[in-house]
This record gives sequence, structure tokens and C-alpha cells, in this order.
Amino acid sequence: MWKAINREYGDRFGNIARCTIEWSMRQLGIDGNRRRRKRPKTASARAEDGPDDLVECEFATEGQNGLWVAYITYVPTRSGSVYTTFIPDVFHRQIVGWQMTKHMRESLARDALTMALAAKFRAGEDVSGLVHHSDRGVQAIFNRSIHYGETLAESEIAASVGSCGDSYDNAMAETLNSVYKAELIDRREWSGLIKVKAETSKWVSWYNQDRLHSVIDYQPPFEVHSEWIDQSDIESVAT
Repeated sequence: MWKAINREYGDRFGNIARCTIEWSMRQLGIDGNRRRRKRPKTASARAEDGPDDLVECEFATEGQNGLWVAYITYVPTRSGSVYTTFIPDVFHRQIVGWQMTKHMRESLARDALTMALAAKFRAGEDVSGLVHHSDRGVQAIFNRSIHYGETLAESEIAASVGSCGDSYDNAMAETLNSVYKAELIDRREWSGLIKVKAETSKWVSWYNQDRLHSVIDYQPPFEVHSEWIDQSDIESVAT
């Protein structure tokens, strides 16, 4: 909140002290979301059942389309569980693809990947050499799918599955899901797939375009993505 207010009004009113924001929030009864601690609901695949670990818990890349991560989570509703998968780009934290269904079949992950790739191709971005990483849960099983593997191979993308066998295998994707649950899902009861999907679509748009992230210097992902594109265009013209 402190960063967001100074980002929005700092030029007009000067820098506002953090303690002032904290005091104002207490007076107004405003408190931040607290994430719930949850136990994982999916079993891990055996090491021999998936691709090699190309990341080794080092979630960093020098530019966009270098490393995407993926993770599947579930949302309880009155009509049964629905499953969501997000694919964020590690460089600028933007969610580049996502999907939600009432099942946890291979097409859930593949459709999210197809969405991400289609958007990149429309924008004329190069994804060759990209690493697509997941933990050793059900996502590793999807990586063994013929259709899923073909989608990766057609775009010259390397599949990677964590080998640590703990929460650090896919820490960034798990953090995103934790934020998603805290900021949207856990705040209300859901009737079913259609309502969750509609609200998730709005949340993804806000997350990409407006939400500030400390790891990218308190900027929204869309802004970091745009700056990268502009800088790449300048360098391309210069050469």
C-alpha cells in the first residue's frame, strides 16, 4: 500500500512516510490479506517419470521468454472442485497463459501453454530456447503426454521438472498460487466453474497490469514487459 500510494501520488504530494500509511490504515480498519497455510493435494511423480531438472531451484533469467513456470491448484466450489493452472514468465512475473476446468486431465496444462504461445506468436516474440518448468507433481505426468510434448517441441521449448522433491522445486509458481488464493479465492464462497473463471479472468488482468511486485522493483508485470520490448527495439535499431 505504501509503495502504491507513493507511486500514484508522490509526484503531486511528495513522498508519504510508511508510518503515516500504517497509521491511516489502522484508523480506517484496513488490514492486508494473510495467506492460509495449506497442505499439498497432489502426489509427486517418480524422478524417472519426467524430464530433467534444468532450473535446480534457481528462478532467474536475463530476459523474457527464458523461463516459464507452471503449477496446478484447485478451487473448492459448491458444485465440486475446479482446477486452475497459471504460467508466469519468471523475468517480468506476467501471467502469460492460464486455464481452468472441472477436471485435471492433460488438456488443462496444454491449453494454458497453447494460450501463452499463441499470444507470444501474435506479438512476434521469439520463444525458441525457452525452458518450461514444473514441480514433480501432476504437472510432471502432463509433461510425459505425447500431445503436450509435441506442443513444446514444435516451439523449440525445453521441458524441466524439479528434482529437489520439496516446495522449492517450483517456489515461484507456488507463491503465485498462494497470492491468487489469498487475494481472490479465499475471500468468498464459489458456486461453480463459470463464476470462478469469470472472476479469475478479471484478477489475472489486474495482476498483470496493476499489481506491484517487490521482486521487480514494485512495478506491475505489464510495465516491466513493455520496458523490455522498448529497450529491445532500441538495441535492434542501434545494431
